[in-house]
Amino acid sequence: MGGSSPLPLDGLRVIEIGTMITAPLTAMILAEMGAEVIKVERPEGDPFRNFVGGSYAPHFRAYNKGKASVTLDLRQEADRIRLRALLKSADALVENFRPGVMDRLGFPAETIARDYPALVHCSITGFGTEGPYHARPAYDTVALALSGIANLKIDPENPGISGPTISDNVTGMYAAQAILAALLGRARGGTARRVEVNMLEASIAFTPDSFAMADEGHAVDRLTRVRASQSFAMTTADARVLVIHLSSAEKFWDALLAATDDPVLSDDERFATRQGRYDNYTDLQETLSCVFRARTLADWSARLSDNDVPFSPALRIDEVPENEQVLHLRSFTTIEAADGLTYRAIAAPVRFDGKRPPLRRAPPLLGQDNADFTRET
Repeated sequence: MGGSSPLPLDGLRVIEIGTMITAPLTAMILAEMGAEVIKVERPEGDPFRNFVGGSYAPHFRAYNKGKASVTLDLRQEADRIRLRALLKSADALVENFRPGVMDRLGFPAETIARDYPALVHCSITGFGTEGPYHARPAYDTVALALSGIANLKIDPENPGISGPTISDNVTGMYAAQAILAALLGRARGGTARRVEVNMLEASIAFTPDSFAMADEGHAVDRLTRVRASQSFAMTTADARVLVIHLSSAEKFWDALLAATDDPVLSDDERFATRQGRYDNYTDLQETLSCVFRARTLADWSARLSDNDVPFSPALRIDEVPENEQVLHLRSFTTIEAADGLTYRAIAAPVRFDGKRPPLRRAPPLLGQDNADFTRET
C-alpha cells in the first residue's frame, strides 16, 4: 500500500458485501483511514453504479472511493468458496442485508463466528434482527419517518421529502465507530465481536435532544430546535438566502443589533430577553426577514462578519467547492479514475498529525480486481 507513513488502519482488510449506501459508506470510512477494502459485488454490480445512467454514476463514486471491486455470485457454490477464502484473510466483514439473507447465502452468523474467530462481523439492517418490523424493506426515507426525524423536517401544511440522505449516512458512521471499537478490543486481547447496527436506532440516536425535550413534556416539532438555538434564515435584497445562529450567548444578539443598526429590532420589548426571543420566535423571524431584505448578501456579509455574528450564506452545492474557506482547507481533491476520466472527490474529513489521509484508490470499475483476488483465493 502507498503513502509516506502508516495510517491507523494500515494492514487491515475489510470485506464489504452490500449495496446502495450503508455498508459502502461504512467501508469507505475505514478505507479513508488506511484499511484495504474489498467490495464484493453481484455480477450485475451495485445498483448505485447506474443510478443516474452508465455504470460509474456519481452516486456510486461518492460512496466507493479507496476500494477494490470483486464480482461474486453468492448463489453459486464456487463463488461462496471464493468468499470464504477472502474472509480467512480479513479483519472485518461489513454487510447490509435483511435478516435471513446471509443465512440463505450460506453465511449465518454462527458459522461466521465459528469459522473466522478473529473476524469482526458488522451486520447493518433497517429495523434490527427481530421484532414486528424486522423483515420489512428499509430505505433512508422510511427510517427518517419512523425515527421521528422526518416529522422535524416536513411542513405539515405542504408535506414533501427534501434534503440529503441522513439515516443511511448516520447508520454508516455509527457502524464504522462500532467496528473500530471492536477492532480496538480485539487488539487489546479480547475476542472478535459481532456488531449489529440498524437504521432505526441509529436515526433515533442522532436526535437525542428532541427525545429529551419530549420526555420533559415539551411539544417537539420542526421549530423546537431552531427556536432554542435561535437560528434564522432570511432572503437578502439580491434574492440570496442567509442564515444566522445566535445560540444562547447574549453577545451574539448584541452583535446582531450592532450589525443591523435597526431600531425595529433593538426597541421591540418582545425581543429584549432571550426568553422573549424564544417565546416570540416566529415574530422575530418575520421581523428579521423584513430587515434583511433591505441589503444585498455582500453588504450583510460584511456587516455580520465585522460584528462577529455567526452566519453564512446558504451556498448552493455547486458553490461550496469554490468557497474561500473550503479552498483553503483543500476539502476537495481530484481523482483519475479507472475509466480514464478525472473527477472531483471529497477529501477525507480527518487529519492525523496534521496530515489528511491520501486517496489511495479511485472508485473501482465493476470487477476491476477480480484477477488479483482470484489468484489470492
